[in-house]
Amino acid sequence: MADEVSQFETIARRSPRYSERQSASGQGSHPFELRSLHPRVSDATRHLFDDGHYAQATFEAFKLIEQEVRKLARSSKSGQALMMSAFQAKFPKVRLTEMSNQSEVDEQEGFRFLFAGAMLAIRNPRGHEVGVDESLDDCLDHLSLASLLLRRLDAV
Repeated sequence: MADEVSQFETIARRSPRYSERQSASGQGSHPFELRSLHPRVSDATRHLFDDGHYAQATFEAFKLIEQEVRKLARSSKSGQALMMSAFQAKFPKVRLTEMSNQSEVDEQEGFRFLFAGAMLAIRNPRGHEVGVDESLDDCLDHLSLASLLLRRLDAV
């Protein structure tokens, strides 16, 4: 058994990281640059992504979003409850638009549901379940969404 573990460890340690595989294959830019991910999302997740820990990379990105909303809203809530409270149409703690017309009110409400939905559908399974499997492409899609949301918060 110890010999099998040692062989596995040797193989795992020889396996190149994602960015090294890309450079060696001549495929050029890292997917983070191709997708133009938010720098904070990239900083928080690239090492996990490069090592193939896609679900954990996604989880870290959405924890970053939650942390930023919590700070802006000055709230101790988390997850969906935080998002629904922070972005509510009446007396929002985080105002994404001027809310001076119906279109801006609708936009605020739409982002409220995007943020809340991201917590429920993307962050929660990775935070509460063991062994969530995620593909490289799904991870990149999730990180792109996290980048969109974080850029929106940057504009506040």
